Amino acid sequence: MQTGNRDAALRENAKGDKYPAIASVMSNFRGANSPDMPPYVVFTRTPTHVAWGGFLGKQYDPLDGNQVTTLPAYDAVGNPLNETTGGDLFRLPAGLSMERLTERRALMKDFDRIRSYLDQTSAMEVLDSYQQQAYQMLLGDRARQAFDLSREPQRYRDRYGEHLWCQQALLARRLVEEGVSFVTLDLNYHWSSGTWDNHGIPGGVYGGISKGLQPLLPLFDHVLTTLVSDLEERGLLDEVLVIAMGEFGRTPNMGTQGSVDGRNHWPVVMSICLAGGGLRHGQVIGASDRTGGEIADRPVSPADLAATIYRHMDVPLDATYLESTGRPRHLVEENGEPLAELF
Repeated sequence: MQTGNRDAALRENAKGDKYPAIASVMSNFRGANSPDMPPYVVFTRTPTHVAWGGFLGKQYDPLDGNQVTTLPAYDAVGNPLNETTGGDLFRLPAGLSMERLTERRALMKDFDRIRSYLDQTSAMEVLDSYQQQAYQMLLGDRARQAFDLSREPQRYRDRYGEHLWCQQALLARRLVEEGVSFVTLDLNYHWSSGTWDNHGIPGGVYGGISKGLQPLLPLFDHVLTTLVSDLEERGLLDEVLVIAMGEFGRTPNMGTQGSVDGRNHWPVVMSICLAGGGLRHGQVIGASDRTGGEIADRPVSPADLAATIYRHMDVPLDATYLESTGRPRHLVEENGEPLAELF
């Protein structure tokens, strides 16, 4: 779902992590909306929950926003720990001034010229890319201020709320305002199984519909509606495309795995929500049968979603990129097409 390519399924393909995120492709073809901001930022508890640069190279990996700014900490089942996690990327170590940082950069450039001829891979190019971005972000005020929630008026901080996901959504709005092109929020507490994995297995951590979803759905509704409303009030909703999605649906019948109200994985039918982006909304595209078990009309594939995002981001749909082996790959595979109903 994050790559638009079925071959990116890690459990079925050992090289699934090589397929670049839609956001990484966007980073390659159009970059950030501001030169001193990263193009792609993620907020996630574990790297396996998001897609990375893959075949495109590490220079198109996202910046981990959780490591940049201080956020509230929660345990694996969503209980607040009344402490914070993360850090401040922009705080220089003791004794390191901006002047010394500039001198170090000049010295590193001298070393790079000496050793560059030894590098037969893209490692030096990646290192240079990271260094340049880090240097711009450290010395520039734009990124520093965008990640600093203390600069946000209190009324907006109160409106979003103190929960981790709420603060990440507020940061996402601040980041796109300042020039980040793509932000991914991984709404999970757990580093392994999914917080939304509501099988209802007796004795399971998250329970079924009543136990597992009861604390999640009102929170999710608040996060999504607050973000969309805020963007609309700021005149940004026609520019910013908001996508709320998972990666599979749930069985049409309840009571799986010995539970009363659990539902198992169901790859046949799922739903996603799109808002903003200047698209034609207020419609349902596609339909399932009456049980929600099978597709009845207008199937939509991950490749179709990728093509829709690329069109919104002005990325050419017929473009290709090269694998590390030199093999060209199409950005949009499996005959993916933008959802015509939205444009």
